[in-house]
Amino acid sequence: MIRPGTPDDAEGVGRVHVETWQAAYAHALPSEQLQALSVEEAVQRHRSRPPALVAERGGEILGFVDVGASRDPGTDGELFAIYVHPGHWGTGVGRALIEAGETELRKLGHQEAILWVLDDNPRARRFYELAGWSPDGAARDIHIFGFDVFEVRYAKSL
Repeated sequence: MIRPGTPDDAEGVGRVHVETWQAAYAHALPSEQLQALSVEEAVQRHRSRPPALVAERGGEILGFVDVGASRDPGTDGELFAIYVHPGHWGTGVGRALIEAGETELRKLGHQEAILWVLDDNPRARRFYELAGWSPDGAARDIHIFGFDVFEVRYAKSL
């Protein structure tokens, strides 16, 4: 079931966020830093700002998506984050979340959207491309969760 996220989802969302990072970026980022990511810190972040939507089954948070107005000048909406617990990869949860996120962006009045993805994340990039997103040529270096990473931007007409 996809539903709006609440502060009460913070523990499940924080766990999904950290464990997904640890699995998805194991090939690209130092293991010791990934293992040091704090679920407790992620819980606090998500308690103060819950994601737009969560995927839940039997009381367990399987994933989440967050969307809204874009932070990038000259762009419309943005898919800020989408994470599915690695134990549920390939089960359709991600597809349901991205579709729900796109629907939410349309409800918010957005006609186009962007997202940022780690350049060295072939699984996610393939997932976005299968969902109709395309690289738009923008790229950036950022510092997040103690890591310096290179990201590329994707866009989609909604």
